[in-house]
Amino acid sequence: MQFSDVVGQAAAKQNLIQMWQSGRMPHALLMLGQEGTGGLPLALALAQYAFCEAKTETDSCGRCPGCQKVSRMEHADLHFSYPAFGPKVLSKQYIQAFRNFVLERPYGSSYDWLQSIGAENKQGNITAEECRSIIDMLTLKAYEGGPKIQIIWRPEYLGKEGNILLKLIEEPPDQTTLLFVAESTEEILGTILSRTQLLRLRPISPTEVAAGLRQRGLADERQAAQIGQICAGSFSEALNLVAQGEGDMLPALREWFNALAMNNGFGMIRFVNLWSKAGRESIINLLSFTLSVLEAALRLSYLPETHHSLPPQEAKFARKLADRRLPADTYRVMIQALTKASFRIERNAYSKSVLLALSIQMQHALQTASMQPH
Repeated sequence: MQFSDVVGQAAAKQNLIQMWQSGRMPHALLMLGQEGTGGLPLALALAQYAFCEAKTETDSCGRCPGCQKVSRMEHADLHFSYPAFGPKVLSKQYIQAFRNFVLERPYGSSYDWLQSIGAENKQGNITAEECRSIIDMLTLKAYEGGPKIQIIWRPEYLGKEGNILLKLIEEPPDQTTLLFVAESTEEILGTILSRTQLLRLRPISPTEVAAGLRQRGLADERQAAQIGQICAGSFSEALNLVAQGEGDMLPALREWFNALAMNNGFGMIRFVNLWSKAGRESIINLLSFTLSVLEAALRLSYLPETHHSLPPQEAKFARKLADRRLPADTYRVMIQALTKASFRIERNAYSKSVLLALSIQMQHALQTASMQPH
C-alpha cells in the first residue's frame, strides 16, 4: 500500500511523511477517523514507507523487497493486532484471514471483518493474552535490523485489558512504533489516549471519492460524481454504493421536481409508484442525492459565489432551483421532510406511503413559496 493508493487525506499523508523523515515520529500514534476515511490504508502506507529501501520525498517505491513484503502484509517486523472473538483468542490465529480481508477490502469495517471469520452475533475483542503477545513480540530484536511497527486496528475493542500495554506505550523498545487506528475515542481507555499523539482524519471530499472510484475503474465519471455526493465522506460507503449498481439519479430527480413544481399529480404518482418498487437502499440513496442538491441550491441562493462539489449537470439543476429565490424556510421544510423520510425508510416503513407523504410535503412547500411575494 503506497500513499498514492490512499484516497484523499493529503494533509495526513504529508504529516506522516514529514514526521518519519524528520525522525519525529511519535512512538505511539493514534489515527482517528470515521469508518471509510482510510485509517488502516494510511497505517499500511506508512509502514511501507518505513520499510522501503528506495523511498522518495513523497512515497515508497513500491518495488523493493521491503515494499513487496509490506504489500503482502508479510514483513517480519510489521505486526498486526485486531478484534477477533473468543475468551483467549490471539490475532495470529486469524492472520491469513486478516491478510486476505485487508488486501481485498482495505476500507472494510470491523463488522465486515468479524462477519468474515464467522463471529455472527459474538462480541469482538482484543484480549489480555493478545496484549501480552504484543509486548513479547516487540521486545525481541528486529528480524531485519531496522524499525519495528505494530498496528493495532480498532483499539476500541481493547477494554480494560489495554492497561497491560501502558508501560510499552510509554517506553517502547528502540525504533519501535505503535500505530493505533480508531474510529471513535469514546470507547478507548483514557490511559491509552493520554499516552498517544493524535492524528485526525477528515471525511473524504466528494471530488476525492469520485477520483478514487474512477482511478480504480469502478465507476464512470457521472456515477462516480453522484456517489461522491451521497457517501458522506466514506470510501467504504462509496464502494458499497458501487456494488449496489445505482444508475444516474438526476433524471428521476429532475422529473420528480418538475411534477412537484407544476402541481402535476399524475407525475407525482408515477414517481411514487416507480420508486416504491426500488429497494430500500436505492430509495435512501435517491433521497440522499436529493438532499445534496437541495443543500447546494440553498448555498447558491444566499451565497452565489460559494464553492460546491456537484458535477456540472447537477450544478446546473441546483442553480436553476436557486434562481427561483425560494425562502430559506422552504428549503428547511424540504430538507427536514427528506431527512425524516429517509429515517423511516431505513426502519422499513412502507415505502409507497412514505414517498407519497414526502411528495405531498414537498409540493406544499414549493406551492406555498410560489404564493409569497419576492
